Amino acid sequence: MNKETALRWTFFFVGLMVLAFGITLTIKGKDLGIGPWDVFHYGLFKQLGLTIGTWSIIAGFLILLITGIGTKSFPKIGAFLNMLLIGIFIDFFNYVIPNPQSLLAQSIVFGIGIIVLGYGIGLYVSADLGAGPRDSLMLLVVEKTGWKVQWVRNGMEVIVFFFGWLLGGPVGIGTVIIALGIGSIVGFSLPQSKKLLHFLMMKQSTKRDNPLAS
Repeated sequence: MNKETALRWTFFFVGLMVLAFGITLTIKGKDLGIGPWDVFHYGLFKQLGLTIGTWSIIAGFLILLITGIGTKSFPKIGAFLNMLLIGIFIDFFNYVIPNPQSLLAQSIVFGIGIIVLGYGIGLYVSADLGAGPRDSLMLLVVEKTGWKVQWVRNGMEVIVFFFGWLLGGPVGIGTVIIALGIGSIVGFSLPQSKKLLHFLMMKQSTKRDNPLAS
């Protein structure tokens, strides 16, 4: 593995960890509501047991299976790692981070979580090592139907939000804030992450071409 590929994988893994950390922070502020997919995972956890991270993995695996059948292709390794690691990291952070007791503390944790979540997406997407299960399904539906990306994405989130709500997942103003606001944060974080990755790759290239360069 060359250094540029190693940098991409570093951004990918760090991004998934940061993303899971942000998701966990929003879950810690669940009295305000959480993101649509997390409402669904939390509802399954509440009704059937296991853990939130485990349900994230199970849902991701089923989505990958459907997407693989639909595209008649084997998903990229990045999609599998996304499915697996985010669930593991969510359960880890959920275990080690204490629950905030007051609504004010939950609000602060929730707000920080949204920003962290957005930057985690920017980091892992900038590595360009494959979309996650949910984004892969979205792209498949867009390809098969010709519908606009934003309508497909919003439609998917409304559907999982509805089922999560039926299962008793935490819904509130925070759910709306995440659904409508995360795109704006990624609009900042993704270009910044790409710029940082490009800078580090150029620096590695300079060192390779000129070993005496500092």
